[in-house]
Amino acid sequence: MKPTYAEAIIALSPDAKFQVLSNDINQIDWQSNDIDQPSKETIQAKLKELEDEYEKQAYARARAVAFDPIPEQLDQIYHDIEGWKARIKSVKDKYPKPT
Repeated sequence: MKPTYAEAIIALSPDAKFQVLSNDINQIDWQSNDIDQPSKETIQAKLKELEDEYEKQAYARARAVAFDPIPEQLDQIYHDIEGWKARIKSVKDKYPKPT
């Protein structure tokens, strides 16, 4: 799932006590003043950073769905390692890792 404001806040201030009432930067209920609360701008910048990283990993999520389950891969390796290599290569070619 795409990153949320809550994840951005946790990344910035792991000890913060808060509740995000909706995925709206204006709907954050800070439950403690014991720590410095990050500004809205800082939270939005961190969210953008997390979203960018999430998008960079789209290929990995697509590959994870496309690969056969591990037990099936192990069986194929045992019976037909060349076929297994071809299957893995086809998935990696279909969902290339960005450079």
